[in-house]
Amino acid sequence: MLDDSRVPSRLLATLGAGSLLLAGCGSAGSGPDTSPNGLRARLPEQIKKAGVLRVASDLNYAPVDFRGGDGRPAGLDPELAAALGTYLGLRVEFVDMPFEKVIPAVQAKEVDLAMSAVIDTRRRQNGTDDYNRQVDPGVDFVDYFMTGTSILVKAGNPLNISTLDHLCGRTVAVQRGTIQDELAQRQTAACTKLSKPLQIHQVDTDDKALAEVAAGTAAADLNDYPVAEYNTKSPERGGRFQLAGGYLQPGPYGITLNKASTGLQYALAKALDQLIRNGEYDKLLAKWNVQSGAVTSAVVNGGL
Repeated sequence: MLDDSRVPSRLLATLGAGSLLLAGCGSAGSGPDTSPNGLRARLPEQIKKAGVLRVASDLNYAPVDFRGGDGRPAGLDPELAAALGTYLGLRVEFVDMPFEKVIPAVQAKEVDLAMSAVIDTRRRQNGTDDYNRQVDPGVDFVDYFMTGTSILVKAGNPLNISTLDHLCGRTVAVQRGTIQDELAQRQTAACTKLSKPLQIHQVDTDDKALAEVAAGTAAADLNDYPVAEYNTKSPERGGRFQLAGGYLQPGPYGITLNKASTGLQYALAKALDQLIRNGEYDKLLAKWNVQSGAVTSAVVNGGL
């Protein structure tokens, strides 16, 4: 479970401020029209005409994004996207692609948005690297779920790992292009100071990272808490893994949008608020056993 007491007060303040900004949108009189027809009117013309939302996602990250037994998109993101689409009168079409291509696809307008367990960060908003250098155009987010990074190890934790520093002198497996990849890269400096270099194995999918942990070629896998927790309990994992230590770097998942898509951003944020108010959002989280990540309102660019 995500312990709210461990979420930095600065992040909670940012999320609260974002909520107020969203609540303040619209006229000072009767307020904004958040009915399905009212929000649909705010959508870009090409989306209204097509009647379809094209959503980029790496469908290999259960229980957030994956393919079910019938081969169709399943999990929290696909079902929440479908609910948003239904509210707006749109059909949702998922475009499966490697995670590192999801944000570039949104920036190039190859898709309308992304829902792929993308963590909203200031760096991703601004399109900058760790040295504040511009590397891409950036993206906007509508935040819909709170998460954090977990350390996943072999069941029994034979190496007694509970912190990132315990990974120094060892190998960690991470999915390429993720926040966890960035976190591991930053940890290399700390490990170098301890004269215990950290080796990072970047792989295409989290399943490959887990396979390395199971085989003993990596001491741990870093991934998001709902996925990490799922991997400790799902029958197909056979009790081979466990969580080690607490959660790291809490932050929100965000619907990822091109910065020019202001109308779509507004419509999705208001539609998400309606799903939260009518209880459909909570039902989806309960279905996937991730209620501890619930948010109370949609927030635009609330990540740090």
